Amino acid sequence: MTSEEDSKQNETVRAMEISIRLAIVAGLVVWCFEILRPFLATIVWALIIAAALHPAYKWLRKKIKKGTGTTSFIFTATILVALMTPVLMLSGTLVETAKDFAVELEDGTLRVPPPPERAKEWPVIGKQLYSIWDLANENLEAALKKFEDQIKTAGSWLIKTATGAGLGILQFAVALIVSGIFLAYSESGGVFARKLGSRLAGPRGEGIADMASQTVRSVAQGVLGVAFIQAILAGIGFMIMDVPGAGLWTMIVLIMATVQLPTGIILIPSVFYVASVAGTIPTVIYGIWMILVSLSDNVLKPILLGRGGAAPMAVIFLGAIGGFILQGIVGLFVGAIVLVLSYKLFMMWYLLDDPEAFREEFDIPEEYEEQFEAAVAEAASND
Repeated sequence: MTSEEDSKQNETVRAMEISIRLAIVAGLVVWCFEILRPFLATIVWALIIAAALHPAYKWLRKKIKKGTGTTSFIFTATILVALMTPVLMLSGTLVETAKDFAVELEDGTLRVPPPPERAKEWPVIGKQLYSIWDLANENLEAALKKFEDQIKTAGSWLIKTATGAGLGILQFAVALIVSGIFLAYSESGGVFARKLGSRLAGPRGEGIADMASQTVRSVAQGVLGVAFIQAILAGIGFMIMDVPGAGLWTMIVLIMATVQLPTGIILIPSVFYVASVAGTIPTVIYGIWMILVSLSDNVLKPILLGRGGAAPMAVIFLGAIGGFILQGIVGLFVGAIVLVLSYKLFMMWYLLDDPEAFREEFDIPEEYEEQFEAAVAEAASND
């Protein structure tokens, strides 16, 4: 056998060995993914929560001067109590509303109260709404038949939302607890992320890892955090004024705020309802409160979103809606973050050969300026 034949045979053997190794690695990766898939959304959600709350965790650690484990436990317990209390109260009304509605509709005992006369004077929708409301009061069966398709669609969504509320709350609580573990190991986690970035993207990997972390934190605070704040504040108003289905309306406000739709679409009509059942002073106070809640994102977003964290509304909208359809309430948050992060990473690659546009899109920390300049020079030389 000639040396050329030996060389070809060795190359064939090496190619087979590489193929076998790649197949084994790919099999292990797929296997690990299948094992972790039931927990993947919760783990990603926990990472998002940890990234958003990390500045507050660092502040608390400096104040109490305790170890990472103790600080993480105190911080997580406080956040659990502060967030889960209103969430449980509002979700309780959501489940109760859906259950009562389904039972009364099935038993034929559902009754609609008569509309107030002042409803006729409501702008734009007053007369039409009063007519429908009055029909439902006098002959509910006829009203249901008139809007049969719409009611079936809304009822199906309501039941799915109510049945998924318990699981969503449980996932939220678990994600908060897991985020506390991530916070306790945040320093070593940061080192791991930078090393992984270097392995994947070379010298500029550390900068990309840090900018990705900043993007997650900015969007989690500026989009999801603001949406959650608006929903909780709106829910408090609903509950104080005893608005029927307070939990359901709070859920809708949360979804609308997350997908960047104006929450006034829900909040302002609720003022008209309160005006029909309450006195002038409570209505005025409630109206002012809901207007402030509706406009609060204009103040909170510039503060919490931060420079370099903004993303096109279409990206957030598609991420939130797609995630919600795929994974329910958890996907509403995770989908928005994942799609925005993917968009930002794509833009980093796309704008690398355009330094001015890159600087305008991203806020580059000073310690990574040298890496950025080297990456630009490398991209130019490759062209």
